[in-house]
Amino acid sequence: MKTDTAPQSAPKKIFLKDYAKPDYLVEHVSLTFALDKTKTRVTARLSVKRNDGAAADAPLVLDGEDLDLVAIAVDGKSLGEDAYTYEHNVLTVRDVPAAFTLETEVLINPDANTKLSGLYISNGMFCTQCEAEGFRRITFFPDRPDVLSTYDVRIEADKSAYPVLLANGNPGDKGDLENGRHFAEWADPHPKPAYLFALVGGDLAHKQDSFTTMSGREVTLQIFVQPHNLDKTDYALDALKRSMKWDEETFGREYDLDIFMIVAVDHFNFGAMENKGLNIFNSSCVLASETTATDGDFELIESIVAHEYFHNWSGNRVTCRDWFQLCLKEGFTVFRDQEFTADQRSRAVARIRDVRRLWQRQFQEDAGPLAHPVRPESYITIDNFYTATVYDKGAELVRMMKTLLGPEDFRKATDLYFDRNDGTAATVEDFVGAMEEASGIDLTQFRRWYSDAGTPQISATEAWDNGTYALTLTQHTDPTPGQDDKAPRHIPVRMGLIGPDGPMVDEKVLQLKEESQTFTFDGLQTKPVASLFRGFSAPVTVKRELDTEERLRLIAQDTDSFNRWATAHAFAMDLLKSMAGQQEMKNSHEALISYAKAIETIITDETLEPAFRAEVLRVPTETDIGRAVAQIDPDAISEARRKFRRGLLETLKGTLSDLYTANLVNDDYDPGADQAGKRALKNAALALLMAEPSDTTAELALRQADNATNMTDEAGAVSLLAQSNRPEREDALSRFYDKWKHDPLVVNKWLVWQALAGGEDALDKIIALTRHEAFDMGNPNKVRSLIGAFAMENPKAFHRADGAGYDLFFEKVRELDKRNPQVAARLLTATEAWRRLEPKRRDMLGSRLKALAQEDGLSNNTFEMAERLSD
Repeated sequence: MKTDTAPQSAPKKIFLKDYAKPDYLVEHVSLTFALDKTKTRVTARLSVKRNDGAAADAPLVLDGEDLDLVAIAVDGKSLGEDAYTYEHNVLTVRDVPAAFTLETEVLINPDANTKLSGLYISNGMFCTQCEAEGFRRITFFPDRPDVLSTYDVRIEADKSAYPVLLANGNPGDKGDLENGRHFAEWADPHPKPAYLFALVGGDLAHKQDSFTTMSGREVTLQIFVQPHNLDKTDYALDALKRSMKWDEETFGREYDLDIFMIVAVDHFNFGAMENKGLNIFNSSCVLASETTATDGDFELIESIVAHEYFHNWSGNRVTCRDWFQLCLKEGFTVFRDQEFTADQRSRAVARIRDVRRLWQRQFQEDAGPLAHPVRPESYITIDNFYTATVYDKGAELVRMMKTLLGPEDFRKATDLYFDRNDGTAATVEDFVGAMEEASGIDLTQFRRWYSDAGTPQISATEAWDNGTYALTLTQHTDPTPGQDDKAPRHIPVRMGLIGPDGPMVDEKVLQLKEESQTFTFDGLQTKPVASLFRGFSAPVTVKRELDTEERLRLIAQDTDSFNRWATAHAFAMDLLKSMAGQQEMKNSHEALISYAKAIETIITDETLEPAFRAEVLRVPTETDIGRAVAQIDPDAISEARRKFRRGLLETLKGTLSDLYTANLVNDDYDPGADQAGKRALKNAALALLMAEPSDTTAELALRQADNATNMTDEAGAVSLLAQSNRPEREDALSRFYDKWKHDPLVVNKWLVWQALAGGEDALDKIIALTRHEAFDMGNPNKVRSLIGAFAMENPKAFHRADGAGYDLFFEKVRELDKRNPQVAARLLTATEAWRRLEPKRRDMLGSRLKALAQEDGLSNNTFEMAERLSD
């Protein structure tokens, strides 16, 4: 047996410019697993051939991490130790022929795999996670996405402990073995990269259905869960069927195997993984019942099931050449799942939520030390680049191209891209090239969106002269790390002109390509107000001078629902910044009343969707405000939001009470858009009524919690009590925990509510929760629910003036780095705005970041993130 004993090498940066084709390809992989918690034996048989252009004396170089090498042979002949080396996580085999079979046998320890990458144990079940570089923790392989292979897999295990054995592809033979063991075989005929490999072994139950494809093939659909969760799978199964039908109708993509499986696991670093034919999901993204999941949970499950299924084409059948092209599969697939959600629910509300998430996550990223292009130029560990920029901004780039091409040419382009690149590893150039070829549009300048980091800032100035309206748009992008000078981008500007009685001209798409351009509109009777970037047609910020009257016109008259909401949101943010001392505003009290009256018109308009009205009523969070101000003072922001909410309550109290009563739902629970919208509006009204909770409103919240027949209403009420200083708070939280402590996913909500709570003792309570039986540092969901929510969404507690919040946070990051570096590194993104804190907090947090970056023994994940943040 040979183990890699070489000392850990220094972190090494990998560059896109250095990409080179692999010297060897693997045409077929045969794997045999003898599953054991601490000594799983993996036998691999690789059919290898030298790639075109590779040197005849090129060695075979394979990745391998935490593997004990038992045996190695080429074409059946065992190799002596002088024929290969195994060090620094690399197996190098010298003097190999042009085509040959490599056989290796290794031992791995799934039970000790706390990184949750490769093969590991979750609640007694074997499962895998191989994206991005987890397959090397299973067996030796060229673990890169441009090596595509067909697979056959045999799994052997104890039958009583692991009666269900699953892998990618279609099922083959299965049967019993000696000593109470059994086996199952699987074959995947579609070439795939190693990151899409999956295996599951456990004591699982499943729900089954079927789907008939557009060509008449019947596909078996199965969702595997622990037996006690079987009643929580119906919605995910229904979402899967709707996703399959939508992808056929919208993109012409048909599923290609005989079976499609989803497995829910409790310990998972991500939301889900699109392994070919065997999707592995974080249990939080698949399990739902009306009593345990909120409407938001149901919508998230619908979206994630769709996302992972859509990857079958945008990611699996056509994968990415290298990890720098990650946006090629993720950005495109996010766009596809966003369009699916918009068609399934409300297009306007879906767009608001997508953009709000972009503002919260990606705009923050673009404005700080973690800024990077949608296609990065370099990385130390690719795990750190599964970011909002790659996913969400990547989706916006696809959306902009659809806007520029129009729906018909866009569909032609996606058909061309899929058909031309099926079974290959593609690049951004392949994708954009298909857009150009199908439409005849030159997207040369548009490509800058992929290579340049940062958010373009658009300045809009207007002129009015005797019936002619002139709109001048100027673009500028600030420097970002490693990129000082930014050339103008190709920006689609969907716009309209709004008069006193509504639209004055048909909607147009302007194309902003220069640093500054002026667009004129003649023959108008009155001066309009421009409705710019309708539907958020480009991921930019817009600076323009609008007085209160112009804002009120857009809120009342704009026919673009997104822009009605966005105008109201911008008005609220200006009021909040003024109250926080970050922006001057004349007559702010009168402006607040005008704002309240404007949104009252919307929230009481029963011709509008309740979900849209709920979005208009939603007050920006303290974290939202922090992202919008030049200097973050958590205390001032908290006080500003408190005053803002109480000011709204003072004006709207009667309306809110009426709204609450009018949107009570007495029918049997349905997670669909109609009922979910009414519950959202009712709970948004309750949230504002609780801005200054009286005995009456506290009693209303308690009554809702006690009488709720669904988790949306129960959670809506208890979470509001958790954020309050009412004496009923502790009793409500205690009763909720006692009721639900048997359900880990529901308990995670309970952790989040307390992580977000205010009060002078907020941090002490969070520290106490880290020692509570409900918390587990080994479970990423628990870590995100408590430590992640505290650091990212409770700025007053996290940025406590004495630095105690920072001490707790870095203690947990260090602890987590030793067991799960991926999650530890992601937690650090909570600090990315540290340079904008007021000076005392800025110095405290910055010094802690820099100290972390200089520590010995950090994982590459955490080192890279700390270095980038503190640089």
